[in-house]
Amino acid sequence: MTFLNKTVFITGASRGIGKAIGLKLAREGANIVIAAKSAVENPKLGGTIFSAAVEMEKAGGKALAIQCDIRFEDQVQQAVDKTIEKFAGIDILVNNASAISLTPTEQTEPKRFDLMYDINVRGTFFVTKACIPHLKKSSHAHILTLSPPVNMSPKWFAKHLAYTLTKYNMSMMAMGWAEELRKYHIASNALWPKTTIDTAAVRNLLGGEALANMSRTPEILADAAYYIFSKSPSSCSGHCFIDEEVFAAEGITDLSKYSVVPGAELYTDLFVG
Repeated sequence: MTFLNKTVFITGASRGIGKAIGLKLAREGANIVIAAKSAVENPKLGGTIFSAAVEMEKAGGKALAIQCDIRFEDQVQQAVDKTIEKFAGIDILVNNASAISLTPTEQTEPKRFDLMYDINVRGTFFVTKACIPHLKKSSHAHILTLSPPVNMSPKWFAKHLAYTLTKYNMSMMAMGWAEELRKYHIASNALWPKTTIDTAAVRNLLGGEALANMSRTPEILADAAYYIFSKSPSSCSGHCFIDEEVFAAEGITDLSKYSVVPGAELYTDLFVG
C-alpha cells in the first residue's frame, strides 16, 4: 500500500496523537488536512494548525491547515470543501478530536457535559457525514476513530460516567459505519492504546509529568494506524483495535521504543482490562 497523494483528513491534528498520525503518513507522501481549533499557540498545550502543517511538509507530505471547531457544522462543511478544492478528494478520515472530563455525576457541570457530547459524539458524527460522499469516491477509503472497545464493566461508568458515555458512543458509531458503509468499500475501525499516552491531556489534566513518564509516545498509535490503513478496506473493518493487538498481528512484540522513559512501568489506560 502506498500513501503517496492519498488525502488524510484529521480532526485535532495540531498536537498529540492526531499530529503523530499526520506526520507518519506525511512521511509516506500523503496530503494531510489539519482540521483543529488552535490557530494561536497555548503555552500549556503547544502547537497550532500552522506549526503542524510546517512539520508535515518537512516530513515529505503536503499539508492544509484549516481552523475548524467541529461543534459547528458550517465550519466542518467549509473544511471539507477546502480539502476538496485543494486535494480533489478524501481517502482517510481520522476522528481524533475529543474532550475529556473525568468527573463523577455530582461534579460534572452542564457545560462540561455538553462540551464532551458536542465534540466527541455530535462532532465526530457530522464530520464523518460530511466526508462520506468523498470517501465513496476513493479506491482506498478508511475511517479511524480514536475510541475504546466497549467494556461494560461497571467500574468504567462509576468514576466518570459522562466521559465514558461519549467515548463508547464514538466506538458504537465506528462499528455502525463499518456495517452501513460496507457496500461502498469504506472501512471503519476504532483504535485505543493499551497504556496511557504522553499528551497534553495526560500532562495537564490527568497525572502530570509522573503519569507522562509511565506512558508511551503518540507514535505508537501513529504506527498502529499506519498498519490499519495499509489493509484493504474490504478486509479490515468493524474492529475496536487495541494498539498492542495491531502490532502482534504484524509479528511485532517489542514495543520498548515507544516508552517515554525506557524501562519504566507503564500505566494501563482507561477502558482496558
